[in-house]
Amino acid sequence: MDISAEEEKPLYSQRPEWADIIPLEQYENVTPLAPIFYTDEYKDATNYFRGIVKSGEMSPRVLELTENIIRQNPGHYSAWQYRYKTLMALKTPLDDELQLMDELAIKHLKTYQVWHHRRLLVQQTRNPGPELEFIANSLQVDTKNYHTWSYRQWILAYFNDDKLWSRELDFVESMLENDVRNNSAWHHRFFVVFQSGIRNGDEDRDAIVRRELAFVKERIALAPNNASAWNYLRGVLDHSKIPYSELQTFVMPYSLPQPPWAVGGDDLMKATELWKSLANEHDTIRKRYWEYRTKESLKTKSAGDG
Repeated sequence: MDISAEEEKPLYSQRPEWADIIPLEQYENVTPLAPIFYTDEYKDATNYFRGIVKSGEMSPRVLELTENIIRQNPGHYSAWQYRYKTLMALKTPLDDELQLMDELAIKHLKTYQVWHHRRLLVQQTRNPGPELEFIANSLQVDTKNYHTWSYRQWILAYFNDDKLWSRELDFVESMLENDVRNNSAWHHRFFVVFQSGIRNGDEDRDAIVRRELAFVKERIALAPNNASAWNYLRGVLDHSKIPYSELQTFVMPYSLPQPPWAVGGDDLMKATELWKSLANEHDTIRKRYWEYRTKESLKTKSAGDG
């Protein structure tokens, strides 16, 4: 529990302004077999929180109390819920609350309640624009965080604004540029391209499939053992109902048990023929790469024969 921000403040039981609230113990009239040993600061704050909930009070001091509890335990869902109800009752400016969430989300990226509270706030402000930049910054801290990616997808789908979608492919490509093995980024790309509707300019779905196949093939060439890219390829094929057999020529070179030049003979000839067909017919976007593979294998064979 993070209580550093509250260390210099007295307990609520020692504050005169809280004398009107009757604190409620968690284990009142109960003797649990295995009680949790909370800090004195946390027990004090939550005792007064239960007293507040019982009285139904919604006031600025309730916001201070719930922030105190959340900073000590960001997973306290009851404190989050009551805080949101108090914000709505007081008509508190939510931009101020979002600034607080900027701080807490970075500190507690893997806490679901932080992101859920943020979602409730943005539903009220109806201003999703700044959220994409905030999420991008958060992903610099943890590039694969499930809650952060889920929140980004919710922003895009809930508001469904063309301006929000317009640069999403550029964003996900930049994430894959930084780490081609980022499975979360591959999942997000599939969401953007195939699971979130058809936007202006994407009506030709056959062209979109061809684009995605070319994109994933290029990334497979960069890291052939990257399961994320292969899973994406399979997802594109399944979604588009393309038989796996249609990519047999592309897949074959990657399935060889060892470099063909280490074997020679018929295996080498078979591999070079496959690479030539990829360069000239099946994967022309990477023609130079396949020509390079062919040239290097023949060069290595010649050196071995010499």
